[in-house]
Amino acid sequence: MRILFITASRIGDAVLSTGLLNHLAERYPEARFTVACGAPAAPLFAAAPFVDEVIPMVKRRRAGHWIDLWRRTVTRRWSLVVDLRGSAIGWLLPAWRRRVLKSSWEPRHRLAHLATVLRLDHVPLPRLWAGAAERAVAERLIPSGGPVLAVGPTANWGGKQWPADRFVAVIARLTAPGGVLADARVAVICSPAERNAAALVLDAVPPERRIDLTDGAHDLATVYACLERCAFYLGNDSGLMHMAAAAGVPTLGLFGPSSEIFYGPAGARTASVRGPRSFEDICHAPEFDHRRQDSLMLDLDPETVVAAAERLWASR
Repeated sequence: MRILFITASRIGDAVLSTGLLNHLAERYPEARFTVACGAPAAPLFAAAPFVDEVIPMVKRRRAGHWIDLWRRTVTRRWSLVVDLRGSAIGWLLPAWRRRVLKSSWEPRHRLAHLATVLRLDHVPLPRLWAGAAERAVAERLIPSGGPVLAVGPTANWGGKQWPADRFVAVIARLTAPGGVLADARVAVICSPAERNAAALVLDAVPPERRIDLTDGAHDLATVYACLERCAFYLGNDSGLMHMAAAAGVPTLGLFGPSSEIFYGPAGARTASVRGPRSFEDICHAPEFDHRRQDSLMLDLDPETVVAAAERLWASR
């Protein structure tokens, strides 16, 4: 049995789709899977033991990436095609069965929307994988010896990025003597392109407690294995936030011009926090401009974030 699973280009959406993929793997243990996804997310799916092939989709002009995918998959007869992109290819490939996701603007989490493609009465939580090699590297990067606070101070858009100096203030409070993560090491995680945006956070952490994961030297499966070794995650709405939640780490997501109703972290111990303005207040304001790169989260203060982190920590 061969199943083609077509999922998102963005890391966050790709991570959210992994619960559905894992559900299919458990339902059809004899099946072998091919996953088509955005190139940045490809290592996350390559680590899954039941995935035979990952096809990274690199966007090209005139839908060239879809033509490439069609050429690579049209010569096979698929037992099942699951297309979470709602594309034409989901209908054009030879398949015994096909499930193509329909667009929806209902006010529900993305996971609930994804579950409709298989007509499930439950919502599978994200599930990621890491192999022995990735976990060995993670053990070297984050050796045992006390709790680690993982921090994701960047995002793919400046409007979703809480100011770095506020991250510094919250980290100081949480890791201070008497804090919920007193004397914790701090792992700062972002891509090399975002390192400058994270520099203030990195510099504020004492060298003996700093774990610098901003150089891009490790793929996402290794980053996931690093997250598994952390005690708490604090970060903006991003793919990294969803990876932390999938790792089972208590995860606090910071929201502003994106909706926690649709994209809040999903896991056993997760929470979202925002300032007094709702997503609609921010994005429907007359002065809103999606091209802006300055933070749209200035109404979220450090005290609110510290209190939310303490509540989440106490929920153990």
